[in-house]
Amino acid sequence: MTLSIIDPIRDSRYEAFLERQPAASVFHTPGWLEALQRTYGYEPLVFTSSSSGDQLSDAMPFCKINHWVGGHRMVSLPFSDHCAPLADEPQRLGCLSNMLQEQLAAEGAQRMEVRVTSSVVPQYNGWHKTSTTFVLHELDMAPSIDEIFENLHKDCVQRKIHRAEREKLTLEHGVSELLLSKFCSLLLMTRRRHGLPPQPRSWFRNLLVCLRDKATIRIASKDGRPVAGILTLQYKHTLVYKYGCSDEQFSPLGGIQMLLWQAIQDAKKLKVTMLDMGRSEIENSGLVTFKDRWNATRTNLTYLQYPRPTTQTIQEAARSLISKRVFACMPDGLRSATGRLLYKYMG
Repeated sequence: MTLSIIDPIRDSRYEAFLERQPAASVFHTPGWLEALQRTYGYEPLVFTSSSSGDQLSDAMPFCKINHWVGGHRMVSLPFSDHCAPLADEPQRLGCLSNMLQEQLAAEGAQRMEVRVTSSVVPQYNGWHKTSTTFVLHELDMAPSIDEIFENLHKDCVQRKIHRAEREKLTLEHGVSELLLSKFCSLLLMTRRRHGLPPQPRSWFRNLLVCLRDKATIRIASKDGRPVAGILTLQYKHTLVYKYGCSDEQFSPLGGIQMLLWQAIQDAKKLKVTMLDMGRSEIENSGLVTFKDRWNATRTNLTYLQYPRPTTQTIQEAARSLISKRVFACMPDGLRSATGRLLYKYMG
């Protein structure tokens, strides 16, 4: 086996390969990769053992990230909760991971990072686990909508949904610039509350443009005032709850819960069978508990690096620079500008 490199945005074989792969996610798609390229300037590429002109039999997407702090590295994939390598024959994955180690120097990178589930980790001999471990929550949507609702937490989910109905929250969904503005305003409030800079508005706009009908913004309002928003992604039979934000003073109204429940109901009509609720840092007990209450199943996500880092990773270095007290006190304009700079190099 020898490795070849293809352009996942322009090579039609890649998208055709994803269509055949049950494990392919929205994070593998050319649209997601193009949004990363447009927003952050990353160079997307895919490693494969398939020869030029042949149908792809395996693929592993990466983005090149270059920065004077973290050096040159390749990540699979930035801002993606998980991105498993894909192959027609599972036994090929071990060979693929070994060949990637040899490819590192050829690409002029100092480090590779991959983001996989715990079941795939044994195939990555010689790779080093990063210090942060995440959990992935997934909700089986095969049962009927009534069964799904019955299994939700009675107080923290079901009652919140009923409260939102009594409060007559109005719900909107789509991809318009107006909805994007409402979402970004709520996101700014949420990130300020958490003491963190917001992701750049261009990132969300590029997601809507590049993913087209795969991305949706949903907004809940009370008497015309936006109180909660979520951004979901859909690919094949999976709905991804990627981003959520809210106005804290209206949290008791159950806006987030109502939006997510509406997204689930709409997805059921489209024959979606899985809700991917995204990753959570295991130390973030509040977020983990919120997702647990939707009766979602936890799976460990492990981020791996090659070779073993001798200094802080760029993510750890960036986190050490983030002072929640400082960001909480920053004016919104400065916080947003800092976010545009910082997230580009965190990946």
